[in-house]
Amino acid sequence: MSDFPFALVGFDLDGTLVDSVADLAAAVNHALATIDRAPLTVEQVRPMIGGGTRLMLQRALDATGGDAALDGLLPVLLDHYAAHIADRTRPFPGVIEALDALRARGVTLAVVTNKIEHLSRKLLGELGLLDRFVGVIGGDTAGLTATKPDRAPIDLMQARYGHGGRAAFVGDTDYDIRAARAAGMPVALFSPNKSSNLGADVIFSHYDQLADALAQAAAVGQPIT
Repeated sequence: MSDFPFALVGFDLDGTLVDSVADLAAAVNHALATIDRAPLTVEQVRPMIGGGTRLMLQRALDATGGDAALDGLLPVLLDHYAAHIADRTRPFPGVIEALDALRARGVTLAVVTNKIEHLSRKLLGELGLLDRFVGVIGGDTAGLTATKPDRAPIDLMQARYGHGGRAAFVGDTDYDIRAARAAGMPVALFSPNKSSNLGADVIFSHYDQLADALAQAAAVGQPIT
């Protein structure tokens, strides 16, 4: 029996496990180019990520001249992104080692993201990460009633994979913190630049700190009720 405080740890995907902003920005700019909008920089796109692809595109349209045919542009963005999903996207340093260390301690791992499920699985598969997770809950997963920052995806993760054990969540945005908090789950914030912790139980800047960060979150976080 492992002495680790959590039986299940859930992870956000973009910005948490993988640095995907370059490929997402390229897809955004491809869609914008089809309506003669100016391209956005990677740093402009970065804060647009987290609420799902549709919201990211809406934010990009707002930033480049206002509303347009969002429903028509979304498939253009998604098709380009699917074809180039791992051109420049890579796991953050230490992710693979940290995940394997948790699995070696008997911890079940899952992904909970607002990204479309089949694209999440495709990305994880191309990066060689998919088989490390018991499941992937995406923004369009069957049975999901809402996306983060609602607690529904966290609750679904716990119901599917928790098996009664204590769980924690790891994310990088306010959406992740609010969702985990609403579900009464301890939460660790991954922030390479050590920005504000956004209300997380603990903040860490490199994945070699993950196990210690989760142990600290267990000490200060609220158990699931």
